Amino acid sequence: MIHSPLLPHLAGYINDRWISADAGKRQDVVNPATGEKLADVPVMGAAETRRAIASAKRALATPADAATRRRWLTAIRDALLEQQQEIGRILCLEHGKPWKEAQGEVQYAASFFDYYAPLAETATAPETLPGKVKDCIWTLYKRPVGVVGLITPWNFPIAMIAKKIAPALAAGCPSLIKPAPDTPLTMIALFQIMADRLDLPKGMVNLVMGDAAQIGGELMHSPDVAMVSFTGSTAVGRLLMQQASPRVKRLGLELGGNAPFIVLDDADLDAAADGLMINKFRGAGQTCVCANRVYVQRGVYDAFAQKLVERVSKLKVGDGMKDGTDIGPLINANGYAKVKGHLADALDKGATLLTGKQPDALNAGDGLFFTPAVIGNVDDTMQCCQEETFGPLIPLISFTDDDEVIRRANDTEFGLAAYVFGKDRARSHRIIAQLHFGHCAYNTGTGPAAIAPFGGMLSSGLGREGGREGLMEYIEVQTVPDGSH
Repeated sequence: MIHSPLLPHLAGYINDRWISADAGKRQDVVNPATGEKLADVPVMGAAETRRAIASAKRALATPADAATRRRWLTAIRDALLEQQQEIGRILCLEHGKPWKEAQGEVQYAASFFDYYAPLAETATAPETLPGKVKDCIWTLYKRPVGVVGLITPWNFPIAMIAKKIAPALAAGCPSLIKPAPDTPLTMIALFQIMADRLDLPKGMVNLVMGDAAQIGGELMHSPDVAMVSFTGSTAVGRLLMQQASPRVKRLGLELGGNAPFIVLDDADLDAAADGLMINKFRGAGQTCVCANRVYVQRGVYDAFAQKLVERVSKLKVGDGMKDGTDIGPLINANGYAKVKGHLADALDKGATLLTGKQPDALNAGDGLFFTPAVIGNVDDTMQCCQEETFGPLIPLISFTDDDEVIRRANDTEFGLAAYVFGKDRARSHRIIAQLHFGHCAYNTGTGPAAIAPFGGMLSSGLGREGGREGLMEYIEVQTVPDGSH
């Protein structure tokens, strides 16, 4: 069992009160590295969600001024940085990622509160347009969109909520938050921090965990919820779009990915290999922005493969709380089975295993620890190219010229992230301009940052998180022409 000063309550949070599920039902939270039960948390449903929505609606009626909202965000930032080791430990234990990496995620989360704190005053202030039009002075007022529902995934338990709740608080939107069932403890710790350190109005933040269909259904059907922000699968995103249509409810959706990572023949191969390592193995490859298909130009394919294999074969897989661990376990048995299935499918169709274990040697007493693998001779018909693998498997695919790799990289319904490595900047940017992905990194494997908008094209979602654009997701602009002058 887990013991932490940030987890005195293993409960939901509605109207400033820690609560259990009405029905008394609870579910276990398990450490994926050991299989050990860490805690049990409430399984809530429709009734608790309706009370949380009502609580948030009351909070909306007593808005806080911009200076107060800025103070909230600054306080959360400071608390996250002060408690990064303990929050990182909780995150490591329930997710599996190494403790050091988990602490890095806490710092990343803090950057969103830091970024949006000043915008709570500057970006939400009324703006008077210059001059007169139609003999009126025109003023734009930035109103909170209303009560918002925030639904987060398990792969970034603190970063994903930071991306959503920081701009929501900056805009003055009360929220109802639903964490993923695999990783609710980090969210509870964040709520404990907010309860201890912030002077929030009752109902400004609410935590409901449990039945996804019931909680999500209430959020989508309630006339009192103006907007829902969801990070997760494209299948669920499509369902939310259907449910949103009767009320024309605003949605923010970050959905699935199938990221191409392109290595051109003029690339710095060591830099490309290092960039791929950082990009691919964060969270054991369980991120929607990590490379899923690695395209390497034919003339440098063998050299790049060798450099990559040298690096991957040195990775240490193990319990994230132990020193020296590079990669932790996968989140659960279903995730493990998918990665293993993609590896087996590729090898059955002619791919070659360059490093890693054969599929029949996996999961023989290893629990959820998946040995990182690199496979060569991959083609686009294999499952690892058609679907998001979400694990530590790198497929290497050779290509001949720029037109070919652009066509193959774009041959997916998803458009979340892409990466291009090459020394000829003009050439690389010509390629980037033709890639249908919202985040296209050049000579870096880095993912999103608080200062910049991030989101997908095509079936990878709607809207943006981060940057001023991320704040505008939670704002309605009211235009007031004043003809009294």
